[in-house]
Amino acid sequence: MGRWVLHVDLDQFIAAVEVLRRPELRGRPVVVGGDGDPTKRGVVSTASYEAREYGVQSGLPLRTAARRCPDAVFLPVDRELYESVSERVMAALRGLGLVVEVLGWDEAFLAVDGDDPEATAREIRDRVRAATGLECTVGIGENKLQAKLATGFGKPAGVFRLTGATWFEVLGDRPVDALWGIGAKTAKRLKGFGIATVADLAAADPDVLAGEIGPATGPWLVRLAQGRDGSPVSDAPYVPRSCGRETTYQQDLDDWETVRREVVRLARRVADDVAADGRDVARVVVKVRYAPFITQTHGRTLETPTSEPSRIEEGALAALTRFTGRRPVRLLGVRAEFVR
Repeated sequence: MGRWVLHVDLDQFIAAVEVLRRPELRGRPVVVGGDGDPTKRGVVSTASYEAREYGVQSGLPLRTAARRCPDAVFLPVDRELYESVSERVMAALRGLGLVVEVLGWDEAFLAVDGDDPEATAREIRDRVRAATGLECTVGIGENKLQAKLATGFGKPAGVFRLTGATWFEVLGDRPVDALWGIGAKTAKRLKGFGIATVADLAAADPDVLAGEIGPATGPWLVRLAQGRDGSPVSDAPYVPRSCGRETTYQQDLDDWETVRREVVRLARRVADDVAADGRDVARVVVKVRYAPFITQTHGRTLETPTSEPSRIEEGALAALTRFTGRRPVRLLGVRAEFVR
């Protein structure tokens, strides 16, 4: 019997949930974000496949989404609804009697034993559809990394298997940022070393990358490109590593004294969340999005971990001093990172 990891990913989850309660929207471009008013500032939380054909993606400003897809239906975020549907999905997965590791509202890993993981994948899709009316894609791999990437090749509503035997056939010629965990900045840095594809990175010397990028990160990147991942599927409850608050302003903040007051306000709200969580904070990070849409972050590590509100506020203000630009601000955020 083989041992497999399955990655379940709900297709266009938030948009699909909205279409379920508004069947008349099926087949139309749907965009969910903010309070649903594209004339206001805010970003896209998710877009239906029909809207994505117009270049509308998560994180895009709502106003830009409206320009790209003027016929789209814009809807407000309904967090309670999505959480409720997600709970039903995860309950359906747990009903299989397998270890289920929840990644978020719309994703989970499952550990599976057997010689026919595709049969289990099909059963998962049937169970999710019966419980919620939603479609999902299932990726199959020998580890979590392979399963996660396999899902992308199975979308929408399909099943795809990716293993060590097929890894380079499927991914070898793809750019390194096709890998789960590598973003545009790391890809650009690797390109400076002559590493452009997954195969290039897999063949790189881990010791050389350790010296160039870091003793832990360099070898990890090589293992990633080789499709290796030893992390187990665990059903331990998810423990957030941080908590944060942010606000998008409908009018730019031109006065940086106002910016300072807003950071204090956000830090106090975060401190309330920290108190409810009951854990200590090691670092405070401030996020500033300048007009029109340039985002920077700076953090401050606290001298000693604490949950004291005044210390969290001090950390946020200290992080704010690291922003040298005094341009108009459209968004502010404060995030507290817990002791790990």
